[in-house]
Amino acid sequence: MLPDSQRRSLEELAEDLDLSSGDSRAKRSAFWAMLFLSGVIAAGGVITDSTATVIGAMIIAPLSTPIMGVALGSVQRRRNGAARLVLFACLLVVALGAVFSVVLPDHYALLGNSQVASRTSPGLMDLVAALATGFAGAVALARRDVAAVLPGVAIAISLVPPLVVAGVCLGRLEGWLALGALVLFLSNLFALVFGGMVVFAALGYGRGEVRATGRPARRAYVAMSLLFAVVFVPLAANTALTLLLDVWRGKAKQAAEQWLADVPGASVTVVDTTSRTMRIHVRLPGELPPVGGLLDRLAGQLPDGVPVLVEVERGRLVDAGRVGG
Repeated sequence: MLPDSQRRSLEELAEDLDLSSGDSRAKRSAFWAMLFLSGVIAAGGVITDSTATVIGAMIIAPLSTPIMGVALGSVQRRRNGAARLVLFACLLVVALGAVFSVVLPDHYALLGNSQVASRTSPGLMDLVAALATGFAGAVALARRDVAAVLPGVAIAISLVPPLVVAGVCLGRLEGWLALGALVLFLSNLFALVFGGMVVFAALGYGRGEVRATGRPARRAYVAMSLLFAVVFVPLAANTALTLLLDVWRGKAKQAAEQWLADVPGASVTVVDTTSRTMRIHVRLPGELPPVGGLLDRLAGQLPDGVPVLVEVERGRLVDAGRVGG
């Protein structure tokens, strides 16, 4: 995996990842300046729903440096202050998101923003992708010949945008959406630390330090196990819920098609769920048939109490009521 000719020395790696070594004052000032600017850029991109702007924030965000520093410190079994730095950095970015949320209008639909919606409902595949990215980032840091892939790793392992989204959601008092964004960030944090620890330990970066200190790694292992549990449980639950919602959406579409079967030219274009509400988008040339027939067909197909909205192609919303109500 790592030819000796391309292997970076421990001193080189520590110089890049340990912000407390060398000229720590210059390193930390650069870190906080770039973190603040990346947070502002990410907040602007999230508020304006601009993917390109958010990607730009990912590229310049320096948050992965102290996170990988946590991995290196864990392998070496020594404290380097990286964990505390990551905590304060996260608080700063969340605060920036909360500040920027004040520019949003009172009735702004957060889930209508693709930057918010894509980061508030993570699943297990997000964790799988994050783990692969964490390994890729650790290998890129350890090798001299693949450093060019680090910008791609920065884009793949989204760190600052989920924190900004969490801040925006908190600023709008949407606690569950903020929690989803924080879970996504924690999954990426776990992936970077875990990938870094595995790669750095496999390459022997901590062996000399371990022999010198003799400190047990028990705390690091316990912390990683707890972080994995905190990340895995909600991701698995959300994945199961997503699969269940897919089943319910399929049943709702079938019931809606049966409801419109006697209306010439009518069709169901899409069925989606927003804020625990089933939204059925239909296209029809004339008037909408009585919605009571739709609720009758949905009874037994969806849980009782689920709100149903019918959206006609012309943009008109019809509140059909609740299933089983």
